[in-house]
Amino acid sequence: MFPKELQPDLVLMDVSMPILNGLEATKRFKAEQPNVKILMLSMHNDKEYILSLIQSGANGYVLKDVSSEELVQAINTVCQGGTYFSSGASDSLFSLAASPKQSDDLTKREVAVLKALAAGLSNKEIAQLLNISVRTVETHRQNLKNKLDIHTSAGLIKYALANQLIE
Repeated sequence: MFPKELQPDLVLMDVSMPILNGLEATKRFKAEQPNVKILMLSMHNDKEYILSLIQSGANGYVLKDVSSEELVQAINTVCQGGTYFSSGASDSLFSLAASPKQSDDLTKREVAVLKALAAGLSNKEIAQLLNISVRTVETHRQNLKNKLDIHTSAGLIKYALANQLIE
């Protein structure tokens, strides 16, 4: 990813980059240089994405609307071995932790749709498997997203894995 003779202490990178996104770049940096500190800079305040970056090894996440003073503080904190999340990013993470959505809130049919989705089935395949219409599958998927406050199919699959709804 970068020349072996370079031994950066900190990498400050944007989440949205051409060719290689911040999530993949973080994974690669950490694989090649596990001690490098990574501070992400982004305009995106999506809690699923922030969580994915943390799990990939990012040490901090700063929204682009922060002051230059806060950016310097974030860099110093991360360089000293700490973690740093700008207030908008930490608010997103706190809302995720403060109000965890439980699979207990889901109906049996929603769980079945979620399991099938996580297994890689299409809406049409799920409909055939569960003997329901494609439109009903789409409704269950939307209900899952609303109940779990997850906005992407990938997020639903991550949820299913994290909550051991699938193997």
